[in-house]
Amino acid sequence: MKRIKQQAGFTLIEMLIVLLIISILILITIPNVTKHFATVDEKGCKAYVSMVQGQVEAYRVDFMDYPTIQDLVAKGYLKKDETTCPNKEEIMITKDGEVRLAKTSTDTGSSN
Repeated sequence: MKRIKQQAGFTLIEMLIVLLIISILILITIPNVTKHFATVDEKGCKAYVSMVQGQVEAYRVDFMDYPTIQDLVAKGYLKKDETTCPNKEEIMITKDGEVRLAKTSTDTGSSN
């Protein structure tokens, strides 16, 4: 009788173990990546608010008055598409010339 030569390959159990390990790595990685993106958006928004605050101060030096967002766009201090944070949160300028996120400053009620 002639013996049939076995072919080398992975067994079903080995394949399932590899898939389990890959699944666990993905489950660990995805939350960390999404948390990282949220941190990047938050830091980008803070930097944008600081930049707009600088434009408000430049406007105040030029015109001796605090502007609104519309004033900054009309006078060329901001572009039309630069009136929100990179994560699409609205910003506002208070009567005192402070730039804030609109959703966090509704308690003051002093928007222009």
